[in-house]
Amino acid sequence: MSTPTQTKPTPASSDGFSMKAIMPPLAAIIVAMIMVILDSTVVNNAIPKLVEYFHTDLKTIQWTVTGYTLALSAVIPLAGWMTDKFGSKQIFMITIALFTIGSVLCGIAQSPEQLILFRVIQGLGGGMVGPIGMTMVFKLAPAERRGSIMGMLGIPMLMAPAFGPVLCGWLVDSVSWHWIFIINLPIGLIALFLGYKFLPKSDRHTAPHLDLIGMFLAPIAFSMLAYGVTEGGTSWSQTSTITGLTIGGIALIIFIFVELTQKQPLLELKAFKSSDFTRSIILTWIVQLALFGAMLIIPLYLQGVMHYTALETGWILMPYALCAGIGMPISGRLFDKIGARPLAFAGLTVVSIILFILSGISVDTPLWVIILCISIMGLSMGFSMMPLNTHVLNSAPRHLMSRVTPLTTAAAQVVVSFAVAGLTGYLTSQITSHTASAGADANPLIAVVAGYGDTFFLSACLTTVGVALTLLLRKPKHQEEVGTPSGSKTEPVMMMEH
Repeated sequence: MSTPTQTKPTPASSDGFSMKAIMPPLAAIIVAMIMVILDSTVVNNAIPKLVEYFHTDLKTIQWTVTGYTLALSAVIPLAGWMTDKFGSKQIFMITIALFTIGSVLCGIAQSPEQLILFRVIQGLGGGMVGPIGMTMVFKLAPAERRGSIMGMLGIPMLMAPAFGPVLCGWLVDSVSWHWIFIINLPIGLIALFLGYKFLPKSDRHTAPHLDLIGMFLAPIAFSMLAYGVTEGGTSWSQTSTITGLTIGGIALIIFIFVELTQKQPLLELKAFKSSDFTRSIILTWIVQLALFGAMLIIPLYLQGVMHYTALETGWILMPYALCAGIGMPISGRLFDKIGARPLAFAGLTVVSIILFILSGISVDTPLWVIILCISIMGLSMGFSMMPLNTHVLNSAPRHLMSRVTPLTTAAAQVVVSFAVAGLTGYLTSQITSHTASAGADANPLIAVVAGYGDTFFLSACLTTVGVALTLLLRKPKHQEEVGTPSGSKTEPVMMMEH
């Protein structure tokens, strides 16, 4: 095992850098992220089977999703402080182990209550995998190769949601629902082995001040906001929705005030002082609203209107995953040469056009048109999503990186919850409105399809706003890899273990 010999940190540089050297640690991070993201997508398709198996109602089983989301949102803000105190590799390994244990427990659950509890354990482990993994990769990659490396990391982020329904449909229909959780055991063990052997060693250093107020407020704010918008998918006027949004909103306002006054905050909100960072992250939120909303609506349309099974829907969505996987590494290489703005502008322009086309969907629209649209959309998202994410991280002050990735991940979790709940609620209201306008003698399917068209149109409008914002992007000012402002701590030396 190698030991640090330098007296102060050195920047990641392309000198002596090779893709062959970074592939083993990158593989460990990708395997772990695939496991977590995949699990977030497969459970939704298994809900009808879980309701039947446990002889319970849909509202109870929905808590297997809600509980997981709440736990995920609660621990994300803690990732920065935990890695600063104990080291990124150590915490990354612990979270993978906790997620794997939670998965096995879910697979042997004997009651809905046990399943909900074990899903919470899963969420507590899975919440930190994304932000810690992103931080580790960002530190390993030299600045001039960062786009290529982050492009490879982005593959599971777009492909896993599309492969998830296929895997879930096959396991539920042909094997057993238990295996959608138990399958994480071998994947988790592989991730642990790769992580132990290849992940870079991070030295422990003086523990930062523990922001107790922030640590108390952050889980309340993010988990209650996620809960409120999740419940809002059913009704925005019900008590649980209003309570969740109110408590979460108040906690978030107090949390923001506290974090801006702390010398060592839990989440580094001072990153928003960078106008480049602020513009980039707002654009990323808009893209996430449109992307995740659209990718929720399309499976609902395929199953609810065209009457495909969950497994068939998964196969139909497969071209989206494959095209996204093709676009990711290409966009990463291009990002290193031309930056984010042209890639984001071109990619989001195409996505907007596709969503406008889908807004004209009708009962006679052939399946091949839908497949072609989602394939082009997948390729376009592959060209725009990861360059935007990399641009966000490049725009943030280098010495705040371990605190910025939890910030962006926590915010993204809430934004995605808003996208799912908001667009689902909008879809339901538009279908109701069209049904009422059509009258009792009209074909109800026409009203349903019109509601989907309206929802695609809303997503297209959101993406169009994103296209306009891409014109405001600029190449971030040069960030010194090791230089830090006076009074701030420097980053630990990260050496490869052999």
